[in-house]
Amino acid sequence: MNFFEFNKQFPTELDCIKYFITIRYNNRPVCRHCGNNKIYHNRIEPKKFQCNNCHNSFSIFKGTIFEKSDTDLRKWFYAIHLFLNSKKGISGYQLQREIGVTYKTAWRMLKQIRLAMGNIENQQFLGTLIEVDETYVGGKPRKKNKKDDDDNDNLPPVNKRGRGTKKNVVVGCIDRVNKSVFAKVMIKNNEGKKLTGKQLLDVLNQVITQDSVIISDEFKGYNILGKKTSHIHLRVDHTKEYVASGNIHTNNMENFWGTLKRGILGIYHHVSAKHLQKYVDEFAFRYNNKDIDCMFNLLVKQAVL
Repeated sequence: MNFFEFNKQFPTELDCIKYFITIRYNNRPVCRHCGNNKIYHNRIEPKKFQCNNCHNSFSIFKGTIFEKSDTDLRKWFYAIHLFLNSKKGISGYQLQREIGVTYKTAWRMLKQIRLAMGNIENQQFLGTLIEVDETYVGGKPRKKNKKDDDDNDNLPPVNKRGRGTKKNVVVGCIDRVNKSVFAKVMIKNNEGKKLTGKQLLDVLNQVITQDSVIISDEFKGYNILGKKTSHIHLRVDHTKEYVASGNIHTNNMENFWGTLKRGILGIYHHVSAKHLQKYVDEFAFRYNNKDIDCMFNLLVKQAVL
């Protein structure tokens, strides 16, 4: 959807509200207080329904990302439109300029839009060939020790790479059949470990089927697959090769990691651990729906679930 198509479909605030009611309630709203279906749209306050039975009113946005927002729905829709039309997203400052709201409001809107992107309850993996890999996001750029200091010759780098780093761990799976990706930010366990075999298995159990074949690298955390599951588990040793015989690799998952990191560094610059999952959900949504003609309709549907 381009700018002219957006203006044609949503010329006024009332047109946005009518579209929302169709998507959310299928034009058959039910009273949240008494369960009665004799509901009419309040013309004086178009963002509310009125019940003919109990005479209570309630917001049409109850239970959605638009709840408790004073911002016009048309601005919300335009924010979604801008967000999706930007290949790697937009910053809060850019949205602030585009729709004429405060930075605080723009930041909250983007946060809520990302929450909708992560609403994937009805999505599941149907393929049989799953790549799984982990990456590390955040922290300061890696620095090397000064070479002119003889005492530092045998010391490791100041900021380690990979599994020795202090960065946030993200585990991802990608289905080679339907090209869907699923990724979760890992939280330290009770022993303070960032990534364990049990955590990997918990992520995989959300997406794999009984017939799934799993491909990973040689990380020892994946050893649990041979102990706790009966899935075929294929591995590639990245210290020797990137693609093992039989087309065994995790290159598709690694390509997604590259897109995620470039987007975070290029657009958002820094993401806190607290909100990292929302940004991961954003890029997963974009990747999974890149071939859909109108992501706008899909995202609005997820926003009102």
